Amino acid sequence: MTDPDGVTRWYTADPRGVLPLDGLHVPRTLRQIVRQDRFQVKFNHNFADVMAACMRVRRRGANGSWISDELLAAYFQLHRMGHAHSVECWKDGKLAGGLYGVSLGGAFFGESMFHVERDASKVALVHLVQRLNERGFALLDTQAVTSHLSRFGCIEIPAERYFEMLDAAVEKKCRFED
Repeated sequence: MTDPDGVTRWYTADPRGVLPLDGLHVPRTLRQIVRQDRFQVKFNHNFADVMAACMRVRRRGANGSWISDELLAAYFQLHRMGHAHSVECWKDGKLAGGLYGVSLGGAFFGESMFHVERDASKVALVHLVQRLNERGFALLDTQAVTSHLSRFGCIEIPAERYFEMLDAAVEKKCRFED
């Protein structure tokens, strides 16, 4: 995280938030929205716009955005290397919502999400979990548990257990992209 003094510091939560890939809870109304294909879902189609939208949404908050220009550059480099990914929901040719994160082995680290259209980020999350399951991922790290994520089955685990899961996950050979 970048402090007000401009220094980037690394932070790890204890307990840590994870969304068990076999424990995603999709509320009935959201299942209907996903089945109705209200959004066109794309992966890595416009990573830069997803990051910019997440940055704008966070800047509206009281504390501003943790997504600095330096972090943008770092994530763009990770994206070019094939490690940072976006899940995007499009409606009528416009980006309606999405999320981005970083993959390493069989671990995916969710970084931020946003929506312009209601339910778009939720649909992106459902499609993310589906993709991770299809490709054999073992861990979806959410860093923290929010009230929003807890509705989907996100849980807190002790750091010691998290690091055990992380060690096993990063050893897996998984590919996020086709």
